[in-house]
Amino acid sequence: MSDHEVIADNGFSPLIPEPPFKLMPSVEDYAMNLVNNLFEWFGSLGIFSWKVLQAAVTPPYEWRELIRQLDEVGSKSFPLIALAGAAIGVVISMEARYSLTRFGARSMFPATLVYSVIQVMGPIMTGLIVSGRVGAGMGAELASMKVSEQIDAIEASAINPYRLLAATRILACILMLPLLTLAADATGLLTGWFAQSMVEPLSFHQFIESGFHGATFSAFLPQTFKTAVYGLIIGTIACFQGMRTRGGAAGVGRAATNSVVIASLFVILADVVLVKFILVVFP
Repeated sequence: MSDHEVIADNGFSPLIPEPPFKLMPSVEDYAMNLVNNLFEWFGSLGIFSWKVLQAAVTPPYEWRELIRQLDEVGSKSFPLIALAGAAIGVVISMEARYSLTRFGARSMFPATLVYSVIQVMGPIMTGLIVSGRVGAGMGAELASMKVSEQIDAIEASAINPYRLLAATRILACILMLPLLTLAADATGLLTGWFAQSMVEPLSFHQFIESGFHGATFSAFLPQTFKTAVYGLIIGTIACFQGMRTRGGAAGVGRAATNSVVIASLFVILADVVLVKFILVVFP
């Protein structure tokens, strides 16, 4: 009788060597992987942007899809933008009235409200709201098309998906962000004046005349049209995250979430850079 048979008769199993213990990755390895993934992501984003640019400037142009995306980004975002702008106008009105009264500068209320809404809150608020609504929608839509192989079918039909799906959405974001910003500014100023007039009589004509007294186009136009850069960021990030999705339904959820988070972060960073740029170019 062999040794293995004796062990089996005694109710014991032969010893099986345990797998070697795997050490946890070190901090240096984790940081290196993070840096590599970051560079890989930016490289993929650059390649994607170049393909979209090439597709956007070569005919045929997808005018019908562009008009549809203008409606999706613009008119369907208008109610939310107008409501948010109205809320911002009321909040700034109450805060400005309290602060200016405290320092004895109540006469500066119209100018304070106008400059606060148009130069500061209107553009960044519009960018963040659109990145939340439009970015998530575009990312989820393109991701679902990717995992269901609709994008592959479009490409097999001799249609450039970068021209049909990405370029039209990015261009729609670029064109509609300044217009949505103007809508947010208008509703913010209107509700700000209304909130002030409920406390202290102030005609709308006097409010507009005092608020825009001494203002020039260079004080407001750059702040409004810088949101076109926000639109470029939102559209590019959303389309990129959607068209590179993998992993079924879970991948669609990740694409929508990443589109909102990354686009919002890039919009905030772009705002910092653009504010400094505008202050230097338009002193």
